[in-house]
Amino acid sequence: MDIEKLIKENNILKQNIKQLEDKLKKYTNSNAHKEYYQEHKDEVKAKGKAYLEKLKVEDPEKLKEYWRKSNEKRKLKQKEIKIE
Repeated sequence: MDIEKLIKENNILKQNIKQLEDKLKKYTNSNAHKEYYQEHKDEVKAKGKAYLEKLKVEDPEKLKEYWRKSNEKRKLKQKEIKIE
C-alpha cells in the first residue's frame, strides 16, 4: 500500500518536472535567440571584445578572475574527457 502511494507520488512529481522543463525551454536558448546570434554574430562578438577592453582599463582584477575561472573549467573538461 505504501509502495503504491510512493509510486503514484513519484509519477506525479515526474510529470510536474516535465511540465516545468517545457515551460523553461521557452526562455532558454530558444530558436529566436539562435537566429538573432546567427544574424548579428559580428555585433555580439564586437560588444564582448569591447567589454573585455573596458575591463582591462577599469578593473584588471576582475578580468584575472574571469580568466582563472575559465582555466579551471577548461581543465575540468579535459579531465572528464581523459576519464571517458
